[in-house]
Amino acid sequence: MKKLIIAGGSGFIGKNISQHFKDKGYSVTVFTRGSSKIRDGVQYLCWDAKNLGPWATELEGADLVINLTGKSVDCRYTEDNKQEILNSRVDSTKIIGKAIQKCKTPPKLWINSSTATIYRYSLDKAMTEDNGEFGNDFSMNVAKAWEDAFFTSSTPSTRKVALRISLVLGKNEGVLPVLKRLTKLGFGGKHGNGKQKFAWIHIADLISIIDFIETNNDQEGSINCTAPESINNRFFMRTLRHTVHAPFGIPTPKWMLVIGTFFLRTEPELILKSRFVQPKRLLDAGFIFKFDNVELALHNLINE
Repeated sequence: MKKLIIAGGSGFIGKNISQHFKDKGYSVTVFTRGSSKIRDGVQYLCWDAKNLGPWATELEGADLVINLTGKSVDCRYTEDNKQEILNSRVDSTKIIGKAIQKCKTPPKLWINSSTATIYRYSLDKAMTEDNGEFGNDFSMNVAKAWEDAFFTSSTPSTRKVALRISLVLGKNEGVLPVLKRLTKLGFGGKHGNGKQKFAWIHIADLISIIDFIETNNDQEGSINCTAPESINNRFFMRTLRHTVHAPFGIPTPKWMLVIGTFFLRTEPELILKSRFVQPKRLLDAGFIFKFDNVELALHNLINE
């Protein structure tokens, strides 16, 4: 039986990955800050994502380790929250690296979550792994520190891939159900001027990418995980309105978003940043997206 370890796997993405690999016959273990237990055939082990503990022995002989650990960025960027966002990502990555170093039979593959937000705001240039330009703000600096902690960890017997994940669209969790509900209520217009690029990926394609990486041993380094289609916020919201049959969508100007996100205890950057990202390495390697356009993806997630 193949062995999968998911650190921080209790959320939307982790649960989908767990189910997929369990269905493939893998033994699945999830590292969580919650209590240790076995539920629905998945073993949950408590860890603090900072220090070595009994959880570390589970990495021995693993076929695949996936680290998704990190405080949600859906919060206000107070100094305390910013520190926790950074530390939760960097500390968990470093401690997994230390645990792998102690393994007699190290994991074959370690996939670490990263983010497409590592690239600068762009309207006119598609950011690929080869020519992407990093910026110098809080979110981008967190992403750079996260990948630096991953790639500087010495694990010579373990292949490593960082997934620069864009906004993940899923049926019942994540951001799509929220946007769907607001759109049905008539608030499905563009955000800001609507010109900001909208990088997205269907949850099924994200899982397929993990399968693809595991079976293609030449895949290493950083990989952009986003659909190949380039769209902006205006196009996405219009497509969402059509998909849910909303007759109109009230636009949300920037000033209203700034006020609204303040009261919702989150940041307008999550909506207003232009993420123009292309999955060049995946396309060059022959990966085929099942959901390569947003109309198809939304129809599948909402109407099927």
